Amino acid sequence: MSFLNSLNISASALTAQRQRLDIISENVANIDTTRTEAGGAYRRKLVVLEDKAGDLSFKDSLNRAVVEKDANGRLVRQDYSPGVRVSAIVEDQSALKTEYNPQHPDADADGYVQRPNVNMLEETIDSMSASRSYQANVVVLNAVKLMAQKALEIGK
Repeated sequence: MSFLNSLNISASALTAQRQRLDIISENVANIDTTRTEAGGAYRRKLVVLEDKAGDLSFKDSLNRAVVEKDANGRLVRQDYSPGVRVSAIVEDQSALKTEYNPQHPDADADGYVQRPNVNMLEETIDSMSASRSYQANVVVLNAVKLMAQKALEIGK
């Protein structure tokens, strides 16, 4: 694997974790939203990550990574972009919270208000996980950069 592939993998992970943090921020910002444009209380959103290669088997992934020779004997590499991507942003279908508050403008006939299914503890843990993943990929980027600098110094 070339160092450029390493950079691409880490860059895709940074992008995915940034989007994950954006969704977590949106969830926290809407923790008290009882009315949305779609109607009803806000539903927690979740980020679904997947391998950029899709549903390739290990054998197929290995074959794509192998350097081959073309008809002229030159080394060629199949076009393959490893990494991670956000495949979907889905709404959490767990039950909404209910709260008895007959004075609330969104209360039903019985006086109950539908509250978002956002749990601050879960969002905090998810944000810590996304931040740690982001930091780990920054470390990888810096390590690859340092290796490239040291390789350039060899030629001096």
